[in-house]
Amino acid sequence: MGNNGTSGIRLRYSGLIVFATQLLGVVTGLIFTLLLTRSMTQTEFGDWTNIFDYTPYFIIASGILPFWVTRFIARDIKGTVITSTVSQLTLAVIATVTYLPIITAVSYAIGTSQYLPIYLIAGFYLLAHYMVTVFEAALTATKPHATGYGFIIQEVVKVAVALIVILGLGQIFLGAILALVIAPTTQVFYYVYKLRHYFKEKIDWRYFKQWIKGSPVLLYNVLGTQILASFLILLYLYGGSEARAYYQNALSFTTIVSYASSISIALYPKLLANSCSKDDIKLSFKTVMMLAIPLATIVMTMASSFLTVLNVTYADGWPVLIALTVDTLITMLITFYSSILMGTENFDAAGEIHFKRLVKSRIFKLFSIPYVQSAVALPAVYLVLTQLSVGSPVTTSVAVVAVLILVHLGTFIALAAKSRRSIHVPIAWRSIAKYISAAFIMGAALVLAPTTTTLMATITKTLAGFGLYIAILLAIDTQARELLRLIWREIETNLLHRNTGQNPSVPTEN
Repeated sequence: MGNNGTSGIRLRYSGLIVFATQLLGVVTGLIFTLLLTRSMTQTEFGDWTNIFDYTPYFIIASGILPFWVTRFIARDIKGTVITSTVSQLTLAVIATVTYLPIITAVSYAIGTSQYLPIYLIAGFYLLAHYMVTVFEAALTATKPHATGYGFIIQEVVKVAVALIVILGLGQIFLGAILALVIAPTTQVFYYVYKLRHYFKEKIDWRYFKQWIKGSPVLLYNVLGTQILASFLILLYLYGGSEARAYYQNALSFTTIVSYASSISIALYPKLLANSCSKDDIKLSFKTVMMLAIPLATIVMTMASSFLTVLNVTYADGWPVLIALTVDTLITMLITFYSSILMGTENFDAAGEIHFKRLVKSRIFKLFSIPYVQSAVALPAVYLVLTQLSVGSPVTTSVAVVAVLILVHLGTFIALAAKSRRSIHVPIAWRSIAKYISAAFIMGAALVLAPTTTTLMATITKTLAGFGLYIAILLAIDTQARELLRLIWREIETNLLHRNTGQNPSVPTEN
């Protein structure tokens, strides 16, 4: 555990495992989304997504302990897992009990009381979310790849439950909400199994006191983030349920692009444990961009096809998907730079959190960013929705996303300038130029190819495009060939272990 466990984390291996499972999750996620979009009208789908516009306000406290858990475990502080588990469960119960009466009042206030049973069942989603969050924080510091397996488990269970209830019983909203409750609950059981030996340690309430001492700053950040997310409620109230539906459908595919950031999942705990070099940072950033650039290109060039697969009525929402993809790339860069800055802060290295030192740290400055963003974005979104004649639901969503792009771009520029003065993030411009060149050729081929409208044809075209990108990159980029050899070596090692029972040797490279 701790430094010993963290130093054993393989940078690219852990990231590739998580990324691979998330790509498999794309299939299950698409099936789940198709079940909803092809069973609901646009208005119903907008109402469905609005249900989960309110739950985030009750999971504000869910990230307080996990933030410190990763930092404590990475620094070999015993008893962290058992202490955080009991503490997080207590917070989860409080949040759920608070949610139930408030959401009841909200459903009547906004005229959606017909969905009240669905709102109430979502309370159990809160419980599962709290526990998944804290367990993934623990695993991130010890076995990051296990979070990838947990992700695919919950995705498979989610689809299975949805298929049984929606198609078998004909209950659309009930099937959807039960899937989103039962799936993460199954995920929790898997994480408990993976962390079982840590539960033998003793609870140390001194840690909880330290975490609570630092909680105002965490709440400050989460509250700021949730204030910024209020633009979704503005979009629903002033732009209409259809505009909200277009945004949500686009988000279903831009999430695929954001999966590329999982490649760097092991970077943060290694930085905390002082076992990460600048070469590791450079390698991690290169690998993230190697996958983010082609994924973004595929989503943008095939935007109409992807949305048609969901439902032909959403096909005209392709401008929303393109705009949101651009925003996703920018937010990925913000996240990467932020993790570097947070990972190099060491005021809590000894297991003690000094509030004054925390407030003076770079972490507090990063946590203040959402407030600056909200101060600019929310008034701008409100003006766009109420004062400008933006027209259709599609143009309404695009206008809102355009505001977000400008805000996030300004944030990234400021953050990049800040990082250059504190810790330099080496960027391999030649490698990135190769990724862009290969992605451009792939994108051109996808544009020239016939437009697809069916699920299988769209999947086939997507895989063919990505295969073309990989082939070009293998021909022009050394790191891509090294990465392919690493993946093949891992497959051979695991097959040897499975067939002979021998313990696989840990490769020396990342």
